Amino acid sequence: MLSTTATTRQSPGSPRDVRLLPKAHLHLHFTGSMRPTTLIELAAKHGIHLPEALTSGEPPKLSATDERGWFRFQRLYDLARSCLREPDDIRRIVREAAEEDVRDGSRWLEIQVDPTSYAPHLGGLIPALEIILDAVESASRETGLGMRVLVAANRMKHPLEARTLARLAVRYADRGVVGFGLSNDERRGMARDFDRAFAIARQGGLLAAPHGGELTGPSSVRDCLDDLRATRVGHGVRAAEDARLVRRLADSGVTCEVCPASNVALGVYTKPEDVPLRTLFDAGVPMALGADDPLLFGSRLASQYELARDHHAFTDEELAELGRQSIRASAAPEGVKAELLAGVDEWLAS
Repeated sequence: MLSTTATTRQSPGSPRDVRLLPKAHLHLHFTGSMRPTTLIELAAKHGIHLPEALTSGEPPKLSATDERGWFRFQRLYDLARSCLREPDDIRRIVREAAEEDVRDGSRWLEIQVDPTSYAPHLGGLIPALEIILDAVESASRETGLGMRVLVAANRMKHPLEARTLARLAVRYADRGVVGFGLSNDERRGMARDFDRAFAIARQGGLLAAPHGGELTGPSSVRDCLDDLRATRVGHGVRAAEDARLVRRLADSGVTCEVCPASNVALGVYTKPEDVPLRTLFDAGVPMALGADDPLLFGSRLASQYELARDHHAFTDEELAELGRQSIRASAAPEGVKAELLAGVDEWLAS
């Protein structure tokens, strides 16, 4: 593991550097982890034309709370994904994602991927996943970052495809797959349609981490709990609109992978102050802050902690607790968790 010791001293009373706070990153999508410069270089390499929204150097203007806005978001994401065509492309973005996370103080990363999206260019579904897992193993070894994979099904596709992915994920549990997810537009496909896929994943020892409570309200979080028996909920932030559901999350210890910057970028909330971080935190709901898709939203992991500090008045002690919550909710081995939790205490004592 990388050292968590601060390299510079801060004056008494000044805010600690959140980049030095040990933390786990539990909500980062594979294609969305790309650096914008990498996307431009890969597009040129493969002769793919990118729209200005992906080449301007500024995050695209998105409002995915309506159908048209989500279609634009998905179109841009699909264009970016189409630039990943060779094993070297996969290895590059995995290594760079690890480097960015290390820079932001992440000590454990669970990157989320639907391997069916890359299978056509990589020789099929199994070769695609094996290439990704090999890249993750290499990047972890080279950077010192603990790194694993969460295989995610697409709720826009047939539930039978999700079952196939769940079986594949279980098959590779000893190669670095630790969880099973469900992504894409929550307004499409009922969670209960994917219950069999999640049962397969759970029986195989994988944690369940479906998306819910972002584009739709508290009901989608409840569906994740009731129908999919979620260990974690991707986003989950809209649970704050239902006090009974908030109490249930707090009592059960289900962690919400909250991505505040992307919530604002997608139009779920108008401004950072509107994201109910304080409501959930004060109610005792465990949270793991995540960057979601930095390529499209323009901010990485440390920025989520800075947002909590700057817009919700989180103290260093509270930021440290957020770091602890992310570590506890991870699939890291218990020894690694203990080491990282000790590092959080050292950050507070610095």
